[in-house]
Amino acid sequence: MTEPQHKIPLLKRNWVQNLLTLLLVLVIYLAIRPFMQGEVIEGKAPELNTTSITGQPIQLAHYQGQPVLIHFWATWCPICDFAKDGIEQVAKDYAVINIATQSDDDTALIAYAKSNQMNADIIVNDQEGQLMKRFGARAVPASFLVDKDGNIAFVEVGYSTSIGLKLRLWWLSH
Repeated sequence: MTEPQHKIPLLKRNWVQNLLTLLLVLVIYLAIRPFMQGEVIEGKAPELNTTSITGQPIQLAHYQGQPVLIHFWATWCPICDFAKDGIEQVAKDYAVINIATQSDDDTALIAYAKSNQMNADIIVNDQEGQLMKRFGARAVPASFLVDKDGNIAFVEVGYSTSIGLKLRLWWLSH
């Protein structure tokens, strides 16, 4: 009679392989991150003096004395779609300028905002991508966290959690 063989779970048996795979993904991410960041600006944030898709005036100078999240996104971007609820959560507690770049016209963006429960009053249409170029971002989503004095304190290209953004904005407000 043969004794039953105990099966070792795949995760335990291949833990070295899993660890190496995780490290490889991390190395690739860190290698492409500088390219994704592009030539993002540092120092003083560029002046924003525009209107939202609903006609509300939006001026960065209006937020002097408080931190601001300037978030670039696009309607065609799946990562942006995944992140939009988190950005809306941040906007409940902090100042957010939500810039839709290289997307649709204002009417289509208003419909998009309504169907996705987004605050259209803080969405700016950057249809030609000029604001994105001014900030030096090459990819979306891109988040610029501006401190109380109007300086860019943090830049994040790619997905950012609402918790991470809120923590950085909280830190900038103290």
